[in-house]
Amino acid sequence: MKTYYAREALLPSGWARDVRITVDDGAITAVEPGAAKGAERLHGPALPGMANLHSHAFQRAMAGLTDVRAAPHDDFWSWRELMYQFMERLTPDQAHAIAAELYIEMLRHGYTAVAEFHYVHHPAEMLDRHLAAARETGIAITLLPSLYRWSGFGAKPLAPRQRRFASDVRTVLDTVARVPRSAEVNAGVAPHSLRAVDPASLQELVAGLDERSVIHIHAAEQTREVEESTLALHKRPVEWLLENCPVDGRWCLVHATHMLATEVTGLAASGAVAGLCPSTEADLGDGIFPLVAYRGASGRWGIGGDSHVSRDPAQELRLLEYVQRLVGRRRNINISSVSPAVGTTLWLEAAAGGAQALGREMGALAPGKRADLVVLDDQHPDIAPRTGDAIANALVFSGNSNLVRDVMVAGRWVVRERRHAQEETAAERYARAVAELLR
Repeated sequence: MKTYYAREALLPSGWARDVRITVDDGAITAVEPGAAKGAERLHGPALPGMANLHSHAFQRAMAGLTDVRAAPHDDFWSWRELMYQFMERLTPDQAHAIAAELYIEMLRHGYTAVAEFHYVHHPAEMLDRHLAAARETGIAITLLPSLYRWSGFGAKPLAPRQRRFASDVRTVLDTVARVPRSAEVNAGVAPHSLRAVDPASLQELVAGLDERSVIHIHAAEQTREVEESTLALHKRPVEWLLENCPVDGRWCLVHATHMLATEVTGLAASGAVAGLCPSTEADLGDGIFPLVAYRGASGRWGIGGDSHVSRDPAQELRLLEYVQRLVGRRRNINISSVSPAVGTTLWLEAAAGGAQALGREMGALAPGKRADLVVLDDQHPDIAPRTGDAIANALVFSGNSNLVRDVMVAGRWVVRERRHAQEETAAERYARAVAELLR
C-alpha cells in the first residue's frame, strides 16, 4: 500500500486541495481531500489518466507523409489509397517498433490506456506485437481485432490492397477468446464499418461475444459513406445501427460525425460512447461532430488519436473546443454543472467516456478505480501559480508545451521527471522502421 499527497487533484466533483490518495494492488482505495501532508508528495497537481479510445498504431509512421495533394479532389478516400500503399510493406517488426514509440509518446502526454482498433491482420502475429509493445512500455491496452469482409456496401469483394485486412467472424471471436485479460489487458471486437461488414456478419459477431467485451465501429465519418449507406441499407449508418443492433454502453461509435438530430438524441439515449478524434478528423477533412447537441442530450464521449497526427490529449481537447467555437462563433462552449471551466469539463468527461469505451475501471480519481495518475509539473510557469480550474485550463489552452511530469498506470510509475525508461531505445527502433518503409 502506498499513500500520495497532492496539493490539488481533479476529482469527479471538481478540483480539491490537499488530497491524500491511497493505492493498493494497482487500484485507488481511498481519496481524502483536506488531508494533512503525511504521505509521499506528488510534484504537481494530479488528474485521472486519459484513455485513447481509437488507435491505428501503424499510421503513426505516416504523420506528415500525406500532406501533398494526391488527387484533384483530395479527401479521405485519396488519403486511404496512400495508406494502403504504406501498409503493404509493413512487417511485424516494424509494426512493433512503431507501436512502442507511439505508446511511449502517449504515456508522456497523459494517456494511460489505449484501444487498438486492429485491422492489419496478416500475418496474425501483428496483434501479438501490439500487445507486446503495450507490455514493454507500460500502457494498458484494449485489443480490438477487426472484422473486415468487404470493400464496400453490397458485399463487394476486397480489393487486392485490402486483403491484409480480411477476416471472418469465427477468427475474430477466437482471437478475442485467447487474449490474456488482466488489469492491463482487455479485449473486444471492431466490426470495421457498415461498408466492410454485412448485416448478418455483424449480428453474428455481436451475438458471439461475452458481456465483458466492448464493441467499436467506424460510423458516419464521411458524407459519401452516409450516402452509400442510405442507398444500400435505406438508412444512414448511425440510424441503421440504432435500429438493428443492441447498441448500449458496451458500444463505441467512432467519429459519428454526420448525424441528423434524431440520430444525435438516439445515440445519446443508447448509453454508447461517441469516439471523437479531432486531429485526425481535421487532417482528413471529415467534418465537425455536433458536440453541443450531443452533450445537450447527455451523450457520452471520449477521444482517440486514430492516425496519430497528434499524441497529446490536451491538443485533442483544445481542437475539439475550438472547432465548436468556430461553428458557434462564441467562446467557452463546453462547460458543465461540475465546473464553468472548459478544461476541467473536457478532461473529466473525456476520461470517463474513454474508460467506458475501453471497458475499464479508470478515468477518475476515486475509490475502486485503477490507480492511473497524471501529475503536472509544479515547476512549469504555466502551472506553478495556478489553482483549481485554472490548472486544467492551462493544460488544455496554454499552448503546445507538455506540462506532464509523472505518469502512473495501475499503481506503477511509467514516466518520471518527463522521462520513460525506454524512450531512447524505442526512438532508435522507430527511426529504423520508418527508414525501411520509406526506401
